[in-house]
Amino acid sequence: MVAGRVVRFDSVRGYGFIAPESGGDDVFLHVNDMQVSEEYVRPGVRVEFEIENGERGPKASAVRLARGTEGKALPPYDDSLCDVLSAEEFIREVTEVLLASAPSLTGEQILQTRAGLAQFAKNHSWTEG
Repeated sequence: MVAGRVVRFDSVRGYGFIAPESGGDDVFLHVNDMQVSEEYVRPGVRVEFEIENGERGPKASAVRLARGTEGKALPPYDDSLCDVLSAEEFIREVTEVLLASAPSLTGEQILQTRAGLAQFAKNHSWTEG
């Protein structure tokens, strides 16, 4: 078993990601591989799981709350407070922040920074598409 913390979980789509405590890439989490009610799976929750090779990389299976967490009452997570932006919305927002906070950046610097941040957001499923 591997221990980690939930990074993101979208209950509407039924999937998310776990960051292993040992480091490395985030592991894909699907609702069908959970042994705990999805109302308790939210960012920051410590879980234990097995790692399998999925079609697109590492995949969590047999996911359960970590030892010491099982008996504790956890209030349901309200996912409605988390916005997932489209890639275009994210780029637009990042551009506005860069222009407001660092007006001396050149256009090329903004494009490079924006591209790096967009890829980072995509890798962590912070954006759609």
